[in-house]
Amino acid sequence: MFRKWSIASWLLLVVLLVPLVSCAGGASSGTGATDAPHEASESGAGGDTSGQESPSPEEPGEQDAGNGSDDLAPVEDEGEDNGSGPDSDAMLQAAAELSRLELDEKIGQLVMVGIDGTKMDETTRRLIRDDHIGGIILFRDNIDSMEQAVGLINELKRENADNPVPLWLSIDEEGGRVTRFPESYVKLPSSRDVGGKGDRELTETVGSLIGARVASLGLNMVYAPVLDVDSNPDNPVIGDRSFGTTPDRVAKHGIASMKGIQREGVVPVVKHFPGHGDTAVDSHIGLPVVKHSLERLHQIELVPFQQAIVQGADVVMVAHLLMESIDPDTPASYSKPVITGLLREELGFTGVVITDDLTMGAVAATDIGEAAVASIEAGSNIVMVGHDYAQEEAVIKALQQAVESGRISEQMLDDRVLATLALKQKYNLDHEEVPIPDINRLNSEAEAVRKAIK
Repeated sequence: MFRKWSIASWLLLVVLLVPLVSCAGGASSGTGATDAPHEASESGAGGDTSGQESPSPEEPGEQDAGNGSDDLAPVEDEGEDNGSGPDSDAMLQAAAELSRLELDEKIGQLVMVGIDGTKMDETTRRLIRDDHIGGIILFRDNIDSMEQAVGLINELKRENADNPVPLWLSIDEEGGRVTRFPESYVKLPSSRDVGGKGDRELTETVGSLIGARVASLGLNMVYAPVLDVDSNPDNPVIGDRSFGTTPDRVAKHGIASMKGIQREGVVPVVKHFPGHGDTAVDSHIGLPVVKHSLERLHQIELVPFQQAIVQGADVVMVAHLLMESIDPDTPASYSKPVITGLLREELGFTGVVITDDLTMGAVAATDIGEAAVASIEAGSNIVMVGHDYAQEEAVIKALQQAVESGRISEQMLDDRVLATLALKQKYNLDHEEVPIPDINRLNSEAEAVRKAIK
């Protein structure tokens, strides 16, 4: 019930209760460890649709792929309040925390940035210390080895320790070809191979292994699972990153993977809304155009996302796609009809929305600062700027100016930030450093999964 309250209701409640919370010891500014966002050259994807229709809800051969043990069983409905948002305690603590933040600290929570190199540099320090960024995404070129990665992540936490809100520390790790982990980690199988076994319990185990290896480095967010339906064989960026060619299979295995990741205390980011499967253009290069009707989208592309929302999705990544039947003029990543109209109002998502990387070629025609501001206006909570410090600073400046001018109102800013703070409370993010993990245990578990899937 509580997670359906309006932001205004929560802020009114905190005005009344903050004194009581403070007397009891105060609301924590975050604890634990969990989070991260966005994708690099392989992780986001886009493309012009080929115009072909996807296969029927169940293709020949789909029912008995693998052992088929439970692939056709329905996704269990766990009831109305199934974890798709922070509980009332997390919301109350987040509202109290929000009331204590300065304006620049709130604005910083709107941004997820990439960093250069394998060590802390002065620009990263400035982004953390002065701009109070909400989170960092790591790519493959930030990681040389397990020991170096743990050292870098611990250093980022130390640098942020004086800030009131812990960082999202995120990465792409889907299994298969999309991984940013060093070679000392045994590779996990692709989503296609996992989904092809038709065993949701096995899929959840793989999701748990993804969460465990992400957490082992001190990260708290992972850009997975992929909920795109692999309906276009000419798609240059999805393919084996998808759990299958039908919406039912993708929904069942995507949700199982999501729950496995959550079990490890890591935030899963489901992607790429509203569906990147039937595209033939790489959104790292150009803007994919999806021409399907809204009716068709509800039959294929939106099915996995809708079911994941019901089953407790925390974060949805919105892709750089032009959805002609919904908003023919604006990419989905900063389209109000897509983010607020479709995702929030029609599908009922109340969690955190993050964009795909705004430095990707699909949205290069739009000024990056304008795209970021438009995305927040459209309903996003976090904009990702994965590359180029100049671009990151341009986005932060544009957001600051939008708040100062009133284009992003104080109420809108508080609304966007409160959801992020509540999720950080839910996953107990903190500034605690982590030790070097037991990679032998992690690798033995990964080898067992690889053997089960062969």
